[in-house]
Amino acid sequence: RSVYDDQPNAHQKFMEKLDACIRNHDREIEKMCNFHHQGFVDAITELLKVRADAEKLKVQVTDTNRRLQDAGKEVIAQTEEIIRCRVQQRNITTVVEKLQLCLPVLEMYSKLKEQMSVKRYYSALKTMEQLENLYLPRVSQYRFCQIMIENLPKLREEIKEISMSDLKDFLESIRKHSDRIGETAMKQAQQQKTFSTALQKQNNVNYGRNMHLGRNRILESKNEITLKRTFEDEDEHEEEVLTAQDLVDFSPVYRCLHIYSVLGDGEIFENYYRKQRRKQARLVLQPQSSMHETVEGYRRYFSQIVGFFVVEDHILHVTQGLVTRTYTDELWNMALSKIIAVLRTHSSYCSDPDLVLELKNLIVVFADTLQGYGFPVNRLFDLLFEIRDQYNETLLKKWSGLFRDIFEADNYSPIPVANEEEYRIVISKFPFQDPELDKQSFPKKLPMSQSVPQIYMQVKEFIYASLKFSESLHRSSTEIDDMLRKSTNLLLTRTLSSCLQNLIKKPHIGLTELVQIIINTTHLEQACKYLEDFISNITNISQLTVHTARLYGLSTFKDARHAAEGEIYTKLNQKIDEFIQIADYDWTMSESDGRASGYLMDLINFLRSTFQVFTHLPGKVAQTACMSACQHLSMSLMQMLLDSELKQISMGAIQQFNLDVIQCELFASSEPVPGFQGDTLQLAFIDLRQLLDLFMVWDWSTYLADYGQATSKYLRVNPSTALTLLEKMKDSSKKNNIFAQFRKNDRDKQKLIETVVKQLRSLVNGMSQHT
Repeated sequence: RSVYDDQPNAHQKFMEKLDACIRNHDREIEKMCNFHHQGFVDAITELLKVRADAEKLKVQVTDTNRRLQDAGKEVIAQTEEIIRCRVQQRNITTVVEKLQLCLPVLEMYSKLKEQMSVKRYYSALKTMEQLENLYLPRVSQYRFCQIMIENLPKLREEIKEISMSDLKDFLESIRKHSDRIGETAMKQAQQQKTFSTALQKQNNVNYGRNMHLGRNRILESKNEITLKRTFEDEDEHEEEVLTAQDLVDFSPVYRCLHIYSVLGDGEIFENYYRKQRRKQARLVLQPQSSMHETVEGYRRYFSQIVGFFVVEDHILHVTQGLVTRTYTDELWNMALSKIIAVLRTHSSYCSDPDLVLELKNLIVVFADTLQGYGFPVNRLFDLLFEIRDQYNETLLKKWSGLFRDIFEADNYSPIPVANEEEYRIVISKFPFQDPELDKQSFPKKLPMSQSVPQIYMQVKEFIYASLKFSESLHRSSTEIDDMLRKSTNLLLTRTLSSCLQNLIKKPHIGLTELVQIIINTTHLEQACKYLEDFISNITNISQLTVHTARLYGLSTFKDARHAAEGEIYTKLNQKIDEFIQIADYDWTMSESDGRASGYLMDLINFLRSTFQVFTHLPGKVAQTACMSACQHLSMSLMQMLLDSELKQISMGAIQQFNLDVIQCELFASSEPVPGFQGDTLQLAFIDLRQLLDLFMVWDWSTYLADYGQATSKYLRVNPSTALTLLEKMKDSSKKNNIFAQFRKNDRDKQKLIETVVKQLRSLVNGMSQHT
């Protein structure tokens, strides 16, 4: 405890005492060990001395035993050799005696087993007959011969079962490898088709004349090469398989048929074979649920079916009676109905035109292959026409997206060309001809926007894509031409027309864009004749042919142009309404400002700049838009005066309003759009002008006296309109005393207004009764 105290040198003293204690204990332990273990050490020393003698003794014993064993080996070996030789001699003598009697029987039986092992079952049956009739009676006293006699019927049944087992293995094998057989057969048909197509293309000098068409042919050739590569054997060192017989070992069928015929069960075998093959046919015809997702699913499906019927056709021609033509035709008709139903169902899920096209190519190869084996395939080609309609629908959906993307990316501005090279690039994509523009120097602008050549090129691409499906259908050039024109008509009248209509209705499409759209549709309409020539060049069918269909692009672009024109009128009117909404008249002002309202001047400036953009439009469209805008402006101003919420109007407000109408008339007389005759455009404001003149000069006596006459100065002023406006002025006169400067005549004026109001009311009531 003192160690933890704070005494000086307490820890050092403690350690010194502890070391001394440890040394004392070590000395005591050493003494104790020396006292008790000295005897043990002496015993160990004596034991080590004895060990050397023991090892000597062990060596001597081992040596003695070895020498004894070596001395007895020779005697033992000689004794065993004598015993073995005597036993062997006795056995050989016995075996020779017995085998001399039984050897022929055993040889025949061995031959029987060998024949069965190598599946020579027919020879085995002949050997059994020899054993039963010739060899076994000689040694019938032996028990093994009785066993053989009893086993021979079993062996016959075993042969029958083995042959049937081999047949089952054969059926299972061709079930697993039917796709490989079908691939080989389809590969042969594809190679023959490719060779025939190459010859046809070589003979047709007009085929692929267009550079772009040639590019598509290269792509199609690549697709054919890819299709053929899928039929290549995975083993590169294996020789090419040409026929189903090289792929399949039909010997189990032949053996089984022969054995069952020999045994008298040929009919049973035929019924069994046909029943099993019908079951396999149902399995082969059953498609996978995800078959429509990839072309590999369709290819495997077709390969299995082709492999199945190739095997049946081979069996039909190499055997007699196992299958018949009636049986194969019945099986094919059943399969064909199932195939058509499956393809109709699964192809309806295909939304990718490339997948539909690959499916069409597979169906054509499938049909050509089976047709080469004698199976009728007309219904498959009829099905292709149904799939063609679906293919066109998928193309239309795809091109609808392409058209939308083109319209979204377009800047709706004329195409600028800086030099001759850029100009040639544009006209190489779109057949544009304008002699006046050709005379201009570079840089210059083409009237259409960038979307026009892109749309034209996409229509041609659509024709190429549609043509790909029409090929290999064994149809005439006239039918292919008709197919191309019908599908192109659908593209123009439905897809492109719908895209144009949707584009025109989009909120971000302004007046400038609408004007450019009208120009674009005009050029696209003019290019339709070039599309007809393009189709004729592909199919080599002249447009002068009686049954040649025409493209309906003219009506499509006319409808789009009319819709754009209507949208221009609508947007112009909407813009006018926006300006009218910001009008802020002081309807109780005592006198006018002496100048037109600011909102109206802004509106007129907007109309002037807008109609300058219309210079590229057809004259009639620009004139109609200008007339429609002026009429809408006049109507809006009239509605502003006659608004039911407006209760009072002063003469100063009428004067200010008159100044605004004068500006409208000046705008109309300035001929913002050329082509109007005389003051036709000013007539849009004639109703307002006559109404304002009536109130400005206060010429009620003339109005009332001439009302109803064709020569009336205020012929366009309706009594109800005049009455409504006059009542608003009357209320304002009572409140503000607008005739204050004529104080002596205030009462006369007020009385005059009241008199005119009464007369107008009588006119209005008379018109109502007459109506």
